[in-house]
Amino acid sequence: MSDFLWEKSYPPGVKWEIDIAEKPVYALLDEAVKKWPDNYAIDFMDKRIRYAELDDMINRAAKGFVELGVKKGVHVGLYLPNTPHYVVCFFGILKAGGTVVNYSPLDAERELRHKIEDSHTDFIVTLDLEVLYPNIGKMLESTRLKKVIVGCLKEVLPFPKNLLYPLVKSKDIAKIPNDDQHVTFKQLLANDGRIDVVPVPDPADTIAVLQYTGGTTGLPKGAMLTHKNLIAACQQLRAMQESDDPILTDGTEKVLAVLPLFHIYALTVIMNYGIAGGAEIILHPKFDLDEVMKDLNKKKPTIFPGVPTMYMAIANHPDIANYDLSSLKFCASGGAPLPVEVQEQFQRVTGCLLLEGWGMTETSPSGTSTPLTDKRVPGAAGVPVPGVEITIFDVDDKSKIMPTGEIGEIAIKGPNVMKGYWNKPEATEESFIGDFFLTGDTGYLDEDGYMHIVDRTKDMITSGGFNVYPRIIEEAVFEHPFVEEVTVVGIPDDYRGEAAKAFIKLTPEGKEFDLDELREFLADKLGKHELPAAVEFRPELPKTLVGKLSKKELVEEEKLKYEERKKAEASS
Repeated sequence: MSDFLWEKSYPPGVKWEIDIAEKPVYALLDEAVKKWPDNYAIDFMDKRIRYAELDDMINRAAKGFVELGVKKGVHVGLYLPNTPHYVVCFFGILKAGGTVVNYSPLDAERELRHKIEDSHTDFIVTLDLEVLYPNIGKMLESTRLKKVIVGCLKEVLPFPKNLLYPLVKSKDIAKIPNDDQHVTFKQLLANDGRIDVVPVPDPADTIAVLQYTGGTTGLPKGAMLTHKNLIAACQQLRAMQESDDPILTDGTEKVLAVLPLFHIYALTVIMNYGIAGGAEIILHPKFDLDEVMKDLNKKKPTIFPGVPTMYMAIANHPDIANYDLSSLKFCASGGAPLPVEVQEQFQRVTGCLLLEGWGMTETSPSGTSTPLTDKRVPGAAGVPVPGVEITIFDVDDKSKIMPTGEIGEIAIKGPNVMKGYWNKPEATEESFIGDFFLTGDTGYLDEDGYMHIVDRTKDMITSGGFNVYPRIIEEAVFEHPFVEEVTVVGIPDDYRGEAAKAFIKLTPEGKEFDLDELREFLADKLGKHELPAAVEFRPELPKTLVGKLSKKELVEEEKLKYEERKKAEASS
């Protein structure tokens, strides 16, 4: 029997002990097809695909991949936005015995080349869009890539959009060479779909997905996520909902999918989790506020996973009162820390629970989740999900475990934690203490087992000998009524080594204020060593494709400015 601090915070009926099924990831789809063949699985721009139809497309894709040469040990890339092509090819690759390698459509040429070579990607799937295909076309000439499978949007659009799209968007469509290195999505599926699905005898050891980390320090590393890792992450999240009084019902839910499926958060929390419960996945190619508001009002999703910036945008929508969001049972925020002010504003304006969770690429990405109970802790990232253990190590001495309530580095252990980094045994070894993965996040567990994220260790600012955590400053700045978004980074400082600088996007009615006014506002909220040394207002702050606020561009800008200033001083 387990006896963890956080178990007392679970809803009645939720248990920490969990038996992870020894099965391949594609079993989630097979089981859903048997239970709900006539239920809708996908809604893409009003084109609805039932589970039985989706299954047929996936089996045809699997046979098509096998005919191309995909088998165990062959890696196939997905360079796609959110369209049905992604779901079909993801499961098709796995059924053919291959491994999926996820690529971001925002990957620069150097990053694409690195990932293709590093991951041993032989085939890649993309769309015939000018923003996508040309990047991949170059890779055919300069990397190990053998073939490109190219889909088009018109084949997954409903009538009459499928007829109008090529006419209206002709400038956006790339010309695809007609040669042996190119296969159309239609050709991939041009078979009877009868296939002997490749079995996975050891789900705990067989890699299902190579998921590259963000690469904020050096080149991205490929996290080896096994079939068992991904099944575990899905089961753990479902186990958190399996209380004595569940609010979700399998076969009836609708999940709004604006997060990109190529990102581990959406892959697990939207696609795999949704399919496991027979949900309809309402796919959006990207986050467009007006389109999201229309679908919230019209299509009545019941679950909406997102990132904090999305909930900020919805809460600040000028016509929010004219939209009916009552179908939402809850929203789940992940990918970045959720400011308390944003959480409270969203819940106040919409009447919908906004629950925070935490996880990482390396954890598939389950980790912690906010329980659906009356007791919720503002600012906390929830409690460890069933099957997960979390320990807080001393940041400087990993032989020491921090007591309850004290800050240290978060370490996690569980069946969802990656096998290791692809072709990087040294990086893998450095990332583990025994079975515990060192996350690089700092935080603490409170007496009820709720985890509080303080910051990333790499984002921590060392100012005049003090450790300063940007998130603590950001939470305080958010309390200012004129602040819509804020991110804090460390900038070079001749006296203190580093100092905190706040970058702020104002609300529509907000007016700029100077540094002294900001410091005065923060005086009773932060220590003197935490007060920002600089502030800058911008109409937009840099974000990742997922929608998270991104610090690395700002850090680089400030570093270059500092170096230029130093050169000017030296030459004067």
